[in-house]
Amino acid sequence: MKKKNTKNKRLKFFLVAIMLVSLGAISAIFIGYRLILNKESKFISSLNTKANLSISKVYQTATRDGIKEWSLEAKSAYYIDATKQANLKDVIVTFFLKDGGKVYLTADQGILKTDSNDIEVTGNVIVKNESYRLRTKKLNYEHTKRIIFSKVPVEIVGDSLNLTADSMSFDLNANRILFEGRIEGNFSESIAL
Repeated sequence: MKKKNTKNKRLKFFLVAIMLVSLGAISAIFIGYRLILNKESKFISSLNTKANLSISKVYQTATRDGIKEWSLEAKSAYYIDATKQANLKDVIVTFFLKDGGKVYLTADQGILKTDSNDIEVTGNVIVKNESYRLRTKKLNYEHTKRIIFSKVPVEIVGDSLNLTADSMSFDLNANRILFEGRIEGNFSESIAL
């Protein structure tokens, strides 16, 4: 009888131990899950509260009369419906010219106005083609006229020139650039004007 009593005590002890370990594991999982939820809610609340939509890896193409005019890529974007604009990070825009050429634009951030397809970019703005590289702090694109313009100083570097100007505009339809304000530059003899 004593043997049976000892067996029952061991069995009860074993069952109580399993219950305590299970209860501890469930508590640990519950606490861990709550910590993860709290971190996610802090992350979500840190996003722009005015944004209606936030996405990563954005790609958009603008066409007119079946002809591709530009394509845009961005690492991330958040869209605000009230202002009809998408705020972009790490922007890359490719403009397509009538002669088949391409002009590439990169910037740290930008704004795409979705009602007009106008674009404004800032931060390490670089515009380049096969011959030239333009650098500036801020640049705009007006979609209806297909004009890229900057009202802040620009610097253009190419094989045959080095030029700075107070402002510029580039007509993508005519493939023509206009510099204004104080203009300084060096040209090599091989340039054809």
